[in-house]
Amino acid sequence: MTEDEIRAAVLAALTGVAPDIEDETVDPATPFRDQFDFDSMDLLNFAIALHRSLGVEIPEIDYPKVASLEGCLGYLSGKLQDA
Repeated sequence: MTEDEIRAAVLAALTGVAPDIEDETVDPATPFRDQFDFDSMDLLNFAIALHRSLGVEIPEIDYPKVASLEGCLGYLSGKLQDA
């Protein structure tokens, strides 16, 4: 899977959890919590959406690694290459 495909999947999961978010407004380096007032339930739903769309299991201990777009891309790229 290419980085662009992973990015599209992450943004789709993000907008699925928070439909008011627009893809072009996402700052890759800033945590979602700081940008969009994500709470712990939003992050859980986001991790579930990523699992459903990409088949990657994200344990709760790794949630901080997927808390920003930049973090998601790095984490998921590694997980998808290992698969």
